[in-house]
Amino acid sequence: MPDPVLPVPVPSGRVNGPRIAVVGGGIGGLAAAAFLHRAGLTATVHEQAPALTEVGAGLVAAPNAVRLLRRLGVMERFLRRAVPLDRAWEFRRWADGRVLSVERLSGVCEELYGERTYTVHRADLLDAVRSAVPEGWIRLGARCTAVAPGPDGVSLRFADGSEAEADVVVGADGVHSVVRGAVTEPAPPEYSGMCAFRTTVPAHAAPAFALRPAQTLWLGPGRHFVHYPIAGGQAVNVVAVAPAGDFTDESWSATATVEEFHAEFAGWDPRVTDLIAAGGVPGRWALLDRTPLRRWSRGGVTLLGDAAHPMFPFFAQGAAQSLEDAAVLARCLAACPGDPAGALRRYESARLGRTTRLQRVSHARRDVNHLPDGPEQRARDTALAGADPLVANGWIYGYDAEGTPVS
Repeated sequence: MPDPVLPVPVPSGRVNGPRIAVVGGGIGGLAAAAFLHRAGLTATVHEQAPALTEVGAGLVAAPNAVRLLRRLGVMERFLRRAVPLDRAWEFRRWADGRVLSVERLSGVCEELYGERTYTVHRADLLDAVRSAVPEGWIRLGARCTAVAPGPDGVSLRFADGSEAEADVVVGADGVHSVVRGAVTEPAPPEYSGMCAFRTTVPAHAAPAFALRPAQTLWLGPGRHFVHYPIAGGQAVNVVAVAPAGDFTDESWSATATVEEFHAEFAGWDPRVTDLIAAGGVPGRWALLDRTPLRRWSRGGVTLLGDAAHPMFPFFAQGAAQSLEDAAVLARCLAACPGDPAGALRRYESARLGRTTRLQRVSHARRDVNHLPDGPEQRARDTALAGADPLVANGWIYGYDAEGTPVS
């Protein structure tokens, strides 16, 4: 017998404009729902997990993300657990911790861009964004298995046999997006040769050095190591990139052992290896390389966040770009509610160039961070000492997703 077709609940409240389905209840998917609600539209978020959770650990919330959180009205909730940074890009040498460069943020960031820079646990950011989404808009335990555009809309099918119809489907379902197959031909990712480790260290087990409100990056041959406080200063987030060897698992649920993590950074400054030893079981995932998409919208289907433009973490912009996508998407759909396909084309046009540029500069940064000791490394360190990344990256942090014209 065929699977039964079960009804999908429709959100209560306003029902203006097109029927919108968001696939994925992570930061990007919930941000899309929040900005759509703010724009007077209604959406259903289909999330495959039985509860709203965010895997991973910490992230950096730069001014281009923070100004959007403020406009969503969630800053009070965000600030309960976010850590305002006084210093960022505190680059240190791998072997002895010598400071290569440091950027002061407090006061300067607000003067340049109107907002501070924070670090935050992903779950805390998710909670803040979730608070701007109306009750009843989120459908849990709904794993989307197929998306089929048709003449009268888009059909979605789920693992439990249920179906839904929408005028607009937003694929916010991450790097392994199901929705992407309805937009573009699937292309297998390339093996980057790198993997990332992550762990968190409780504040009581972390050295005072790591609890400072600073984003510290240690640079070494073939590797780099980053740490900063999160969770209101109750923990230290650690993320490191190293050669992957034969490891190719891209799942954020994959783990390594503390010994494996420690071995990758053997011989580094003891402050690095002590942090590794103080952490719990580390996560480990392969960094796979993906060529930027030439398009991510087709008819009533579009993509958002990692589903559209996955990028290496070297500029710490993944979550911020999802928030920007969400804000621009809501603007476009609210401006042309009677022409969803046209609105999605404008959304793609407004976002494609910026996210492609970020993908490319993030890609290039791996070579700069991982130079072996020698003349090129010394030239890089000299350049870092004279650099002002807060100003140099103004094109990232000064961008206003709601103030930039959309044609």
